[in-house]
Amino acid sequence: MNRRDVLAAGVAALAAAMGAPRAARAYPDRAVRLVVPFSPGGATDVVGRLWAEKMKPLLGTVVTENRGGGGGVTGAAEVARAQPDGHTFLFGNTSTQVLIPAIMSHPPYDPLKDFVGVYILCMAPTSIVVHESVPAHDLRELIAYAKANPGKLSYGSAGAGTLTNLAGELFKQLIGAPDIVHIPYKGSAPGVADLASGHIPMMTPNVGGPLLELHRAGKVRILAVNATARIKAAPDIPTAIEAGLPGMIAGNLNGLFAPAGVPDVRRGGAPALDPDHEGDGIQDGVRIWRAFP
Repeated sequence: MNRRDVLAAGVAALAAAMGAPRAARAYPDRAVRLVVPFSPGGATDVVGRLWAEKMKPLLGTVVTENRGGGGGVTGAAEVARAQPDGHTFLFGNTSTQVLIPAIMSHPPYDPLKDFVGVYILCMAPTSIVVHESVPAHDLRELIAYAKANPGKLSYGSAGAGTLTNLAGELFKQLIGAPDIVHIPYKGSAPGVADLASGHIPMMTPNVGGPLLELHRAGKVRILAVNATARIKAAPDIPTAIEAGLPGMIAGNLNGLFAPAGVPDVRRGGAPALDPDHEGDGIQDGVRIWRAFP
């Protein structure tokens, strides 16, 4: 049995698990919603849309909805409250499923009780990026600049409590520069736009296609990726470890989640997006966010 046969069988299994006889109610019987809890254009959003495109031949209409806010809490909470009928999914990550629920005093959802994980699709490493005007062409120069100019630097993140925020705070701690100011955004994309425009000098976003394009155009400089190995899409960019910060590792796991109560949802989801499948035409798009060679 080839991979396409496995995928077709998986979707058939999910349809059979929806709770009503297939003869009485086919699955899906309406559009499938994929909620991305961040603004359009960020790494999580782009990979989520790749998944949606891949699923359209099997599920019909798949509508991607961006529900940014609260570092991902707004969109995740919406999916947690959705009917568990297989028509609403969350494309979440480490921030929405681990970090924010752990640090909030009263989180609006329990990631263990309110969701069922379908699968993890990819790892998206964070990075250390500066505007072209910042006088630093590698990580060592940035560290020296930060220490010599206390209070002058600020950095943007995808939101308070997100992994990109924690990556920035980890960087500050490791280099001994506590006065670098944090500026939270509703997702990485608006922050990257401000970075490219020079409104903020530094950011710690996940690595993605749009960011790499800005880097190659010279509008921003990705000084390091915060992973244990260089990424395939940009092997010329060193890791923070190589640049002298051995503890600077921070990456988001991105994956598909459904509201708790969907019967055997794992049976239908796992093969849905295989980035290594020949002929799918999405390998290059997904590979950008995979941290390891």
